[in-house]
Amino acid sequence: MPRFIIERNFADQLVIDNDAKIQIKEINDEEGVEWIFSFLSADKRKTYCLYEAPDEDSLRKAAERLNIPADVITSVDRIDPGLFA
Repeated sequence: MPRFIIERNFADQLVIDNDAKIQIKEINDEEGVEWIFSFLSADKRKTYCLYEAPDEDSLRKAAERLNIPADVITSVDRIDPGLFA
């Protein structure tokens, strides 16, 4: 499955309650998107999120349904230090 990084900028600090977590999972499942993990900036207003998804359009649809930004979506490949040994 292709991997993507989504950069999101929020006007306010990001707070995710339990209801939001359930909604995120449900909508992502419906769109065929899997949220792997995210990095949250110190001011809690920017995230960098790693996803597996069929395509960029699926990620945009999920973000629109969740009413969250998807400012920059970049297709990525995994590399790690073991490749250089």
